Amino acid sequence: MTIETEQNEISARFEDYGLRPEILRAIARKGFAAPMPVQSRILEDASLTEGDLIVQARTGSGKTLAFAIPIFNGMEKKSPTPQVLVLSPTRELAQQTAREFAWLGVEMGATVAALVGGLDMERQVRALKDGASVVVGTPGRVLDHIRRGSFVTGGVRILVLDEGDHMLDMGFRDELEAILSGMESLDKTWLFSATMPPEVVSLARRYLDAPRKISLVADIACHDDISQKTYVIPARKRFEGLANVLLWENPSRTLMFCATKIETQDIADKLCDEGFKACAIHGDMSQRERNNALASLRGGRVDILVATDVAARGLDIDGISHVIQFGLPGNLETFVHRSGRTGRAGREGANLALLTGRELRSFKQMVQGSNFQMQVIPAPDADEIEGTQKSRFENALIERSIEGDEYRKWAAEVLERDDAELMVAGLLACAHGEQPRGYSIRNDVQAEMNRDRHRDSAPERERRGRVQGNSVRRSMQGGVQVRIAAGRDDGWEVGALLGAFCRSMSISREDVGNIKLRETSASIELSPRAAEMLESRKPRMAKEGLVISSVKFLEGDEQPAERANRPAYRERPERQSAEHRDRDRSSRRRKTGFEYSRSRRD
Repeated sequence: MTIETEQNEISARFEDYGLRPEILRAIARKGFAAPMPVQSRILEDASLTEGDLIVQARTGSGKTLAFAIPIFNGMEKKSPTPQVLVLSPTRELAQQTAREFAWLGVEMGATVAALVGGLDMERQVRALKDGASVVVGTPGRVLDHIRRGSFVTGGVRILVLDEGDHMLDMGFRDELEAILSGMESLDKTWLFSATMPPEVVSLARRYLDAPRKISLVADIACHDDISQKTYVIPARKRFEGLANVLLWENPSRTLMFCATKIETQDIADKLCDEGFKACAIHGDMSQRERNNALASLRGGRVDILVATDVAARGLDIDGISHVIQFGLPGNLETFVHRSGRTGRAGREGANLALLTGRELRSFKQMVQGSNFQMQVIPAPDADEIEGTQKSRFENALIERSIEGDEYRKWAAEVLERDDAELMVAGLLACAHGEQPRGYSIRNDVQAEMNRDRHRDSAPERERRGRVQGNSVRRSMQGGVQVRIAAGRDDGWEVGALLGAFCRSMSISREDVGNIKLRETSASIELSPRAAEMLESRKPRMAKEGLVISSVKFLEGDEQPAERANRPAYRERPERQSAEHRDRDRSSRRRKTGFEYSRSRRD
């Protein structure tokens, strides 16, 4: 496997690569003059596309055209069966990729079929019967068509795995292997991925034959076109901190990430109540609702799209000025993928992480070892926002007055009147009075930052070092292990789950022990102090998507008298027969009212 790296921009034009006239005309109509680095790297060396290929390039690098152009440039005459299959992790990305292929191949008479879930199956079958040259789809729906016999893969010569890391993250390994194992006529397999985790490497070794590799990612945490800021927001006023940052930054078009579907919808609703134009996109929405949300952002009817990671993967929305990461991302790769939604195609953008003091400490550990430069800023306060808003408003008024000369004479007449001050005040109240206002959070933010500085001091680090290990584990003894009926399939990650528990229960990280995250469930250990608070915090926890399905007491070494005085939970009874156990379990469910639910995958 040969590794080749491209560092800087290449000054070249599409005309320099011997492309078909039909392709050049289509590109010119789109207004593209010069190729992006990943496109140049592939086009300048025709041998790269003669066999299997792995391309590691960051999100927003122009990779769709990087594989679409050489595919069409080398495509033979129109075939009655598809010649190309492109697999994408999400419906939205598949549809976007299909649109790119459609306009690029229009003059060649190439047609494209998009096979994605949530849309009419019969229409997709007709597109295949009509002789689509290129098929773009999600693994699940493509495999469904193959098994139905509506998609015959015997003529497919080129397979493209787009965003391979995301497809494996989302649990499509079985579907991918089923498709790959049945593609017996393939000449080439191309894998495009922003990162190369072990799962992607394993897949490539199994199904790609001596692939060439191109890497255009020197450090995935660095992106010259994206400014990085980390705002510290108060743990008990997280939404107020978010509102203040939005008012301060004044973004034109924002993509905001939340940890769960419930939080996504809740934040979008609260923003609308505050006067912001926002909508949500998540896995519980139908495909039509998702498309309407995207159309609202693209059309300017809303300025903020609040999304889960899974729902937003692969979205390519022009003009995203800001990405906001609301809470601690699960890992550095998630952080980088989110930030890549802005600063695309050479445009500048801003990536804002909104973290509590506790989350900030975890985030610092997360980015250790990378070249990520972190600028930590306290979230702005109401008086700072008021001054900035006034200045913006006054500048906007001046710009409007330059365009409207007919009002200047009227203004001069008003200023000569005795009640001029009252008139101007009334105008300002009418024009500016309905704008969203900031919250007073300065003291809360300062307290969090002071606590963070105290924790990072040498004496405090030494003290924490003395209590690590077994003593931390002992603090859970006498506590409880709670189980929730939601896991990775519902968008949870360990960091987000920890933050949700701490926020909803108003506890610290030290009150949380081991966290075991599975596909459809999670178990979390809580200290005795947190266990006492559990019953009263359930309503707040439910709002975070934390619905408890069971509670188990953690045995400890406390004295019998201490155990007798513990108010929250009793010891587990002696083992019973299966008949008694089933009867007691049914009775406990009726008495406790524990809810059992499983959310649909995003």
